[in-house]
Order: sequence, then structure tokens, then C-alpha cells
Amino acid sequence: MYVLYGDAELFLPYSESLKEKRKHIQSITARIRKRFNVSIAEADCHDLWQRSILAFAAVCSSNAEAELILQAISETIEQHEDACQLITFNHQIIKTVSADTRSRLP
Repeated sequence: MYVLYGDAELFLPYSESLKEKRKHIQSITARIRKRFNVSIAEADCHDLWQRSILAFAAVCSSNAEAELILQAISETIEQHEDACQLITFNHQIIKTVSADTRSRLP
């Protein structure tokens, strides 16, 4: 089992209000949730209307699936390039030991 988590910092240069920013952020997060079973939310910069930090996490059965989800998150954000720019995209994939494997350990 693999756990992936990370964050994406976004710059919304054309956003002129918090309401407009939230509209774009909700569109991005809804599309990512709909496409994959990923937990994603705005984690910081709630009161800034031209900046946002989205945090995400997911559990996957393989490393390939985790990489696919990371690619999909990045591509989904890039599809909204008319509204936002991706500044940073940090992520980590951790391999965990399953309960089955633990029971076989001495």
C-alpha cells in the first residue's frame, strides 16, 4: 500500500476578490475529487485573493497508481492556466507495510 500526500501553491493573477478565488479553487478541487479518490482542500492563504495552497492525500495499491494520480492532479491544475499558475508542487509517496506482511514478521 502506498500513501501519497503533498501541496500545490497557486497564483491567481486575475482574481479580484475572495469570492472569485474560491470559485476557481472549488472548480479545481471538485474536478480532482471527481476524477480520482483524492482528499484535497485549500490549506493556507484563505484570506489572500491571489494566492492559494492546496493540500492533497490519497492511498493507492501501487506506486504506478500513485504516480498517475500525481500526474492527474498536476495536469488538472495546469488545465486552469487561464485562471491560475502553478508556483510549486511538492509531493511524497510512502510505501507502508500492510497488515498481512506484519503478521508474517518474526
